[in-house]
Amino acid sequence: MKSLKIHGPLDLRIEDYPLDNLEPNQVEINVAIGGICGTDLHYYKHGGFGQIKLREPMILGHEVSGTISKIGSNVENLSIGQLVSVSPSRPCNKCSFCLNGNQIQCINMKFYGSAMPFPHIQGAFREKLIAEDYQCVPADGLSSEEAAMAEPLAVCLHAIKQAGKIFGKKVLITGSGPIGTLCVAAARRAGAEKIIVTDISTNALTFSNSVGADKIINVYEESDELKIYQSNKGYFDIAIECSGSAQGISDSINCLKPKGTLIQLGLGGDVFIPLVSVTTKELNLRGSFRFHAEFELAVNMMKKKLINVNPLITHKVDFNSAKEAFELALNSDEQSMKVQLSF
Repeated sequence: MKSLKIHGPLDLRIEDYPLDNLEPNQVEINVAIGGICGTDLHYYKHGGFGQIKLREPMILGHEVSGTISKIGSNVENLSIGQLVSVSPSRPCNKCSFCLNGNQIQCINMKFYGSAMPFPHIQGAFREKLIAEDYQCVPADGLSSEEAAMAEPLAVCLHAIKQAGKIFGKKVLITGSGPIGTLCVAAARRAGAEKIIVTDISTNALTFSNSVGADKIINVYEESDELKIYQSNKGYFDIAIECSGSAQGISDSINCLKPKGTLIQLGLGGDVFIPLVSVTTKELNLRGSFRFHAEFELAVNMMKKKLINVNPLITHKVDFNSAKEAFELALNSDEQSMKVQLSF
């Protein structure tokens, strides 16, 4: 079977891999769609992000959907031919964090396509995938493209949960990539009163505008537009920082009112944080990392048409042209948002 493996910066190869044996509680999946994520792009462009670096070749990918081709002898809730969204999250369910209901912090997490542990956790960009039955959420009624969007939507739903009460609040979202844009849709669904989004790409901002942002600001071209929200100690109740950049973090902190909450979602490596402002404005600083229970919620919200992810899916590229797909995802001039690989 073929897989998409990263060997180093810009060194992306399609290579054979052995298919694991099917265990009683597992299913075999013919992968249909794989979405290219920001972390995949970091591995492709830089060989990692922050202190996380590739130390061996690794199969990329963690946003996938597919149809079940075989089921293990103990699997009862899934059937052959069924379309499923596949959660990349595989906690051990044995460590102290898992046993206390905090699977996101699992000591022995096996999250597809992650170079955080060593040996690395191989990803899901493969023609066939053996998965645990609990990873698979039936996606009946969704397209395979929509079903592959469950993972990034779950990331955003977890961020909204981290923000606490969002109903009636004024929200700033910095970074208008797929995650930032989905955060707009999720925050709007959660009842935010006002949502303003910033980015340095006009193309990216148009997508946030289309899913419900009240105002978009290109901070590269309109740097003064944000200053009005920094006066009188700030304007926003909540900031969801999706860029992972020092500028995005600084803008968020400067625009938050005292007692406001910053949700740090973007991963761009270790950057400077203006801690004096965090302290003097008594801000709440919270990280938001991955998800767990939100994955099934994401699938069900799409099924119920509560959040429409289709406007974000801009390109579908054949798996054999993966390098072109990654370059497309990196090039904002191509009007790309979510680029997906078709298997």
